[in-house]
Amino acid sequence: MTTRTSVRRRAAGFTLIETLAAVSIAGVLASIAYPSFEAPIQKARRTDALVALMQLQMAEERWHSNHRRYATLNELGAAATSANRYYTLQVVSADEDGFALQAVATGLQARDQACRYLTLSVSGANVVQASGPTAQAANPADANRRCWGL
Repeated sequence: MTTRTSVRRRAAGFTLIETLAAVSIAGVLASIAYPSFEAPIQKARRTDALVALMQLQMAEERWHSNHRRYATLNELGAAATSANRYYTLQVVSADEDGFALQAVATGLQARDQACRYLTLSVSGANVVQASGPTAQAANPADANRRCWGL
């Protein structure tokens, strides 16, 4: 009878050591997998800034058609953050000839080092899209295309 009882106890479930081993293996696998998923997530969040900058560009053009100059963020009545709040928005410069808009990554999106700053400048008929890790937005052309999804 004692052998039957001991067999049943062993088959009843997992031991603490087995559970800890499984949890530690899952933790190691998650720590390896997370960085590979972070880049596509950042790229998807970057569209929040791109959409916000394009909407601001359209608002600036509407303002210009009525006032013969470009506007500040307050004059446009636009929000200072993107729709999903991954970026803060600002009008860096605005005059009769053109404007410059900038989106700065905030929160978790600030880990997107190469594309932390996205700048859209319009001067006459020239539109310049720039990006970079600092406010100067001086990425090389290939990194800039990657940030803007071109």
